[in-house]
Amino acid sequence: MTTLKTLTLGLIVLSGLIGFDNIYAAGDLTRRSQALPDLVLGNEASDYSMSQMEYQLETGKAYQLKIIASGQKEYAFQSPEFATSIFLRKVEAGGVEIKAITLTELEFEDAGEAEIFFVPIKPGKFRFYAKGLEGKGMLGHFVVK
Repeated sequence: MTTLKTLTLGLIVLSGLIGFDNIYAAGDLTRRSQALPDLVLGNEASDYSMSQMEYQLETGKAYQLKIIASGQKEYAFQSPEFATSIFLRKVEAGGVEIKAITLTELEFEDAGEAEIFFVPIKPGKFRFYAKGLEGKGMLGHFVVK
């Protein structure tokens, strides 16, 4: 019986080294992102509105978030604590794909949009806001479980 266990264990280790363990992989999870509701900054009724005040997320799941500036004001979207708690895959804006380690700010001087592709890696409650306009109600949270 001991010889059988030894041979089986050796076969499992060898198959892992060869790469047979990849048979069970379901693919690159960062490329199967779930689209979140768009975050729209400002609208016809109020320069200081935000379409979403909270996003519920889970660690290890890939998401994409489109941030749309109405052009009513200049908006500087920030979420510094959240930015250091995610794996940022890319940002798409104006026909350009940007690959960076972190994201400090998305500044919209006019109407425009940017889409962020990311995977949360740390649980917590993280603020997002339009810089300088938090007191006007442009403050929300990413809640990561």
